[in-house]
Amino acid sequence: MLKTIFFNPIYNVYVVLVNIIPGHDLGLAIILLTVLFKLAIYPLYRQAILTSLRLKEINPQLEELKKRYKDDKTLQAKKMMELYKSNNINPLSGFWVIIVQIPIFLTLFYVFRGDITAHFSSLYSFVPAPTVFNKLFLGIFDLSANKNYLFAVLTGLTQYYQTKLTLPAPSPAPINGGERSFADDFGRSMNTQMLYVMPVIIVFVSATVPAAVCLYWIASNTMSIVLELVYQNKK
Repeated sequence: MLKTIFFNPIYNVYVVLVNIIPGHDLGLAIILLTVLFKLAIYPLYRQAILTSLRLKEINPQLEELKKRYKDDKTLQAKKMMELYKSNNINPLSGFWVIIVQIPIFLTLFYVFRGDITAHFSSLYSFVPAPTVFNKLFLGIFDLSANKNYLFAVLTGLTQYYQTKLTLPAPSPAPINGGERSFADDFGRSMNTQMLYVMPVIIVFVSATVPAAVCLYWIASNTMSIVLELVYQNKK
């Protein structure tokens, strides 16, 4: 069932792209697939970007609520939700963007972990199987190979920069020995881990998966960075 719903459509679109791209470069097909996928989920992604920008704008108000209601977590959560609602913010919008990308990530992993021709049985009747395809992206990088350290590092770097763009500014540390709340410390710790630790983890993970998966990740992150910068400049 999941193969029919998720894998087959994505795989067939990918094969169509391989067939029409000059040179039948599998890497260029992945980049084009990423662009098409981003366009398909653009309404979701646009909402996620706008939410991220609004969260940055109201971050001082959020920090004030956390301090004002630090002894009453239930009331604090209620006030925060009211603030989100009054600013038309859905905190889960970024979560859905991540979720909808999982099928394409898994599809590429499944295709490139073995022989790409092994899945031709999943092609629709109107999609011809490619007789020629080039697994060397730009004639250099084998997309089926693991341990592509260049791609792994680029994946981590693009993830770092994308995260840096989307994270709200940290609340200022107390001066003159002021009181530091657990919430403030926890927030700073989470931001630090997301900004610095997570990209490092992604580098190590990326080195263990086919380079094709890394290429999708890099292309996806790069498009996200460009869109984020465009919307930030509009503000």
